[in-house]
Amino acid sequence: MALKRVVVTGLGALTPIGNTATEYWDALLKGVSGCDTIKNFDASKFKTRIACELKNYNPANYFEVKEAKRMDFFCQYGMIVASEAIEDSGLNSDSVDKTKIGVIWGSGIGGLNIFQNEIRDFFKGDGTPRFNPFFIPKMIIDICPGMISMKYGFKGMNYATVAACASSTNALIDSFNYIRLGKANAIVTGGSEAPITEGGVGGFSAMKAMSERNDDPATASRPFDLNRDGFVAGEGGAAIILEEYEHAKARGAKIYAEMIAGGMSADAYHLTAPDPDGNGVILVMNDALTEAGVATTDIDYINVHGTSTPLGDVAELKAIHKVFGEHAFNMNISSTKSMTGHLLGGAGAIEAAATILAIKNDIIPPTINHETADPAIDERFNLTLNKAQSRKVNVAISNTFGFGGHNASVVFKKYID
Repeated sequence: MALKRVVVTGLGALTPIGNTATEYWDALLKGVSGCDTIKNFDASKFKTRIACELKNYNPANYFEVKEAKRMDFFCQYGMIVASEAIEDSGLNSDSVDKTKIGVIWGSGIGGLNIFQNEIRDFFKGDGTPRFNPFFIPKMIIDICPGMISMKYGFKGMNYATVAACASSTNALIDSFNYIRLGKANAIVTGGSEAPITEGGVGGFSAMKAMSERNDDPATASRPFDLNRDGFVAGEGGAAIILEEYEHAKARGAKIYAEMIAGGMSADAYHLTAPDPDGNGVILVMNDALTEAGVATTDIDYINVHGTSTPLGDVAELKAIHKVFGEHAFNMNISSTKSMTGHLLGGAGAIEAAATILAIKNDIIPPTINHETADPAIDERFNLTLNKAQSRKVNVAISNTFGFGGHNASVVFKKYID
């Protein structure tokens, strides 16, 4: 059976640096930092008091009051970006077969805010169970794809993927595979996360995983810089419409790029730390390149996982060098987490969107906040430091890795009819 081509026909984004896909892309090219002192709660007693929160987010701008109350923030974010992407693609039409349109969504944690608040309120009381009837539906990750399907009547496959920070990249890969196998004509995919709560920030901080650059939040996320001290949490999400090529052409859809591969692997090494030799990362990139049928020298850009942790940044670059050899120094590499922070399960979606737009526009978004070179990082890498760079981008990779050793890489190429 011949596998079908898969193209990108719609994008939506809600990020700490822009509340639409266009705003997000413009801010990436300008090198805008989304990090500031936490506003979602009083973090004055926390070791980490900074995060990349959404700006000017008001649920009332998107939902009726009763509707908003039935969703945790991660689901609200997912509904918003899905709506933008679906409108962008023109997919919400009576002329399409909605039984062949699916929704596959990624989130690493899901309804953390509702879980935290319900449990806290219970233990503040007298022990009488007074739980919100929407507690469980608001908390579970698969409620988001379920609600997207209900809103638009999409009756194809519908579920959530959970693989920590690789969650939404796994959602993209599953969607890609179902479409090329002919199981769906189009899939709304991506991911969202709302981890900036007392429990989320406190938990990651206790692991010594987060930056404590509280006095200078705008520069806290600094991948590859010698003085990086951990990741910065972010919130929001992105949606990507993946569609079978002939289906997209038949309805006259605009096409951003073509998805040509997705690789997955496990480090099988440690609960939270990356394999210092990058074996799992080497495996996942080789897997993706083999499936894509492209040579290492064909890759122009890698949007790296690049979380701004001392161990992770070095391990990923070492793996890239092992896979690409001398060509590793000819490619552009950048970490857009330097601007958005780390959206955990939503990271793969917003970074895939950035990769797609880099291909479409032939511009590489930068890695900002780089001040001091790390002697552990080969100076020959082009890390696209501090300023966007124009470059012809024909093929690009987006990497995401998660706690538990989950690795995922997706490959996109410039669309040619």
